Amino acid sequence: MKTVILKRYNNVQFEAIANEAITPGSLVEVTSAGKVKNHATAQGNAIPYFVMEDAILGKTINDNVAKDDLARVMVAGRGDEVNAILNTSQTIVVGDLLASAGNGTLEKFTAIKCDSGASAGAVTTPLQAVAVALEAVTTTSATKRIKVRII
Repeated sequence: MKTVILKRYNNVQFEAIANEAITPGSLVEVTSAGKVKNHATAQGNAIPYFVMEDAILGKTINDNVAKDDLARVMVAGRGDEVNAILNTSQTIVVGDLLASAGNGTLEKFTAIKCDSGASAGAVTTPLQAVAVALEAVTTTSATKRIKVRII
């Protein structure tokens, strides 16, 4: 795949300065300074923001956005398909739910249960699962690309 966007039903995107080097296809978040960085909370709430390659400048999904450069960010919506990045040490099958791995990549979703008086199985982070896997991918010591559908 040569692009981050595989299927898109809207064209919502924004530009922001990269707070660090970011690989296209990475899940990102906006800092309090309005910059974007790799999503930093493993299994945490995440809005489906993914950095896109800058094709206008001849960049590909293999060309990182450098720190302090302008990053184009896709605001992915339900049903959109993205060429995301799977974290290391993952065995994913079609249909697995994926969440942030805390470094801009995705990993298998693990539900977090409340430790309060809430009913058993209640999830504390409603935006935790970001996508569903559209293909089976296994990683060992290196990350790999994975086709996902935003949920």
